Amino acid sequence: VRTLMKQCFTAVDTYQSEPTPENMAEVNQRMSAAFSKIDKAVKRKVLHRNNGARKKARLSRSLKQAEKVVAE
Repeated sequence: VRTLMKQCFTAVDTYQSEPTPENMAEVNQRMSAAFSKIDKAVKRKVLHRNNGARKKARLSRSLKQAEKVVAE
């Protein structure tokens, strides 16, 4: 889970520095993979559901902030 989150944060940083459709597609792909892995970990009780929700919120917040910076 941590590896996927780090990859997602790296993809968001790349998108923020170079906002191209290809980078956005990679961000969406990594975000989807991370969300899926987090949901599976919560389902199998590896992570508590609040912890899973917090991790997903961090990922979403980073993407939203990057989109806000790119829009300016």
